[in-house]
Amino acid sequence: MEPWMRAELLVLLSKDRDSMVNGRALHALAGISPEVLLEAARQPDVALPVLEYVAEHAPDRSAAAAALMSNRNCPGGALALVADQLSAKDVQSVMNNLEQLASSRELIIALAARADLSLEHQRMLEELTSEADKHALEQMVEEAEPDPERRKTLLQRLSTMNVVERLTLALKGGREERMALIRDPNKMVQRAVLQSPRLTDQEVENFSAMANVSEEVLRSISLNRNFIKNYAIVRNLIYNPKTPVDISLHFLPRLITTDLKKLTMNKNVPETVRGMATKMIRQKAILGQS
Repeated sequence: MEPWMRAELLVLLSKDRDSMVNGRALHALAGISPEVLLEAARQPDVALPVLEYVAEHAPDRSAAAAALMSNRNCPGGALALVADQLSAKDVQSVMNNLEQLASSRELIIALAARADLSLEHQRMLEELTSEADKHALEQMVEEAEPDPERRKTLLQRLSTMNVVERLTLALKGGREERMALIRDPNKMVQRAVLQSPRLTDQEVENFSAMANVSEEVLRSISLNRNFIKNYAIVRNLIYNPKTPVDISLHFLPRLITTDLKKLTMNKNVPETVRGMATKMIRQKAILGQS
């Protein structure tokens, strides 16, 4: 048996209800070297109690934090115990992993207590602990669901949820929930919708054409390489009057001539974008004549 496997077994036995069994296991664990415990924590299929034990008992807390971060299955609760030891890179990684972040309120609180957080990370953590705006929730559901009965049911469900619960629903829920939550007043929830593994290209196409989503949603879509491989999404972003001008101008060269011409007649988009589209059509005409 590998040393780390023995450490795992002892941790599990230390949780046994029999006081004699857990007492002996704890005594034996005291003789396990810190290096072996850290090796156990790095194993992707190690039992979760081992990760919690390492977080609580490893003498080198910095090394424990690094080992736990290297394990993609580490629960947020274990990371919360070493949150003050995470590197800036590790903090960024945790903030990017919304599913892990949302799994533990303790982790959110522990990260918020760090004195070295960036302003962006402070804002994100504050949003995760903020209260729901009831009026904003009602408005987003009304815009997302035309059927009165389904709208009422969806609103009743969402209104009882806090931000973390809505974020989790955005990641794991269905199409109906995502269509509403992309309009959520909380930016972290919006972000979670776009990170959902169940999200389809068709949904993103719909989002990119919606003028009642936030500019941040449209910007996030524009920055996702997988999304912008889809020509329809790029075209929708340019045609969307809510899209920031810098994004529209960046994508203009990707439009085919037919869509460029339509854009020049679209009074809903900013004049700057229409003007650039007109200029590009003229340039293409000149090049075609030469």
